[in-house]
Amino acid sequence: MSHAGATSAEALSVHALTSAAKDVLEGAFPRLWVRGEVSGYKKYPSGHWYFTLKDAEAQIPSVVWKGSTARIREKLEDGLQVRAYGQLTVWPASGKMQFVVTAIEADGEGLWQKRFDETKARLEKDGLLDPARKRALPRFPRTVAVITSSEAAALRDVIAVIGRRNPGVHVVVIPAAVQGEAAPESLLGALDRLARWVGGDAEWRGVAIPAPEVLIIGRGGGSREDLWAFNHEGVARAIAACPVPTISAVGHETDVTIADLVADLRAATPSVAAEHAVPVLAEVRELVTQLAGMMADGLQDRIQVARRDLDRRADALSRRAQLVVERRRVRVDRVAARLAPQGLRSVERRRARMETLGAMLEARSPLAVFARGFAVARGADGATLAQRAAFIPGTPFDLLLRDGRVRATTDSVHTDAPHLRTDA
Repeated sequence: MSHAGATSAEALSVHALTSAAKDVLEGAFPRLWVRGEVSGYKKYPSGHWYFTLKDAEAQIPSVVWKGSTARIREKLEDGLQVRAYGQLTVWPASGKMQFVVTAIEADGEGLWQKRFDETKARLEKDGLLDPARKRALPRFPRTVAVITSSEAAALRDVIAVIGRRNPGVHVVVIPAAVQGEAAPESLLGALDRLARWVGGDAEWRGVAIPAPEVLIIGRGGGSREDLWAFNHEGVARAIAACPVPTISAVGHETDVTIADLVADLRAATPSVAAEHAVPVLAEVRELVTQLAGMMADGLQDRIQVARRDLDRRADALSRRAQLVVERRRVRVDRVAARLAPQGLRSVERRRARMETLGAMLEARSPLAVFARGFAVARGADGATLAQRAAFIPGTPFDLLLRDGRVRATTDSVHTDAPHLRTDA
């Protein structure tokens, strides 16, 4: 039985031959993983990647078409050991066998660690790993935000722990993909929503609960590839820029990611993160009671100190007052001693003057006139009768003497006055 190309008359075209070889090769080899070292890596303007996979004994040309490059996170370079997944085929145009790659993983720790170290170095250069920038967690948060998968067991653990420790704390879940190609963008979107909420964006103003005061971001355990979204540089920078303190809880205790390094606190697991975020309500109440007692004792001590201080001040003021009084008493005594003689002399002068004035008044007193034998005549109306014309014969009048009064009647009036004569 003959076949195509068996005779010169049935000769195949080169294209037919390479196409047939392509079909045979692809049929014989399904998609598979190949381990090797990257060599001759080139990224063309078309977006395709070309390189050679080789080991110590052989090599095969390889390509990553532009449509597949977005799904490959590894940064290829010569000398890297990788595992490549793809299809062995023949490129008809050149007749060369090549390996069409659609996925690449690091072979061993080398590539993964290199990418980790490069990202860490860039963040460290910008100061994002500096311990001095770490913020303290709020002691008594009212609202805790959680960024993780809405279906993850880690979320259930966080909610259960917070509910047990303090049922009054609100837990706000901002769901995000935590593994796979879409995880970095999803985490960035969740962090952006949180930042806009805390910043008072209109989209969040209708929410009745307070804005979150602390963030827990992370997921449960998984493979290195599952956790790799938390090593994404953009995610790390967004965590560092978060407006509230952050707790990173990615994987298990032995897993360390870039997110752990930039967060304000790293927790071994999501459950431990919840314990760090929220204190036990009973312990808070006990602490408040203790603080109240300490404040009361402190206040009593302050009162005692103030009282003693007031007593000391009162004693000091009393002593000062006594000194002032004593000094003024001494001064008064000195002034009194100086003024006493002057006072006595002044009193003597005034007493002598009073005696003189008394004698003068005594001399002018009507009683003294009466004592010398004189009398005063007054009419019935009490008016003094000092002239002869005031006496009318037959008219009664009173004659005032030193020791009494005499009722008299005018008998006659004469012009002569023997008591006024000066020739006797």
